[in-house]
Amino acid sequence: MITHFQYNPLVKQTTLPGWRISFFFNGIHYNAIYHSNGEIEWGHVLPPKEQESKIKEQIHELMLFHIYE
Repeated sequence: MITHFQYNPLVKQTTLPGWRISFFFNGIHYNAIYHSNGEIEWGHVLPPKEQESKIKEQIHELMLFHIYE
């Protein structure tokens, strides 16, 4: 489960072209860029392949709730 989810726009005073996101998943801190087309560009720490789709699904839900509501 994702905890401590945070997001900030890449460019101030606009919601495009995307957002910097950070969160914890299973005690590991992740940073990424969430692009306006839904693509996720991971930072230095990559999620495990077997859990990447689960993490992406949770991020999309959180972004829908916070940004695209």
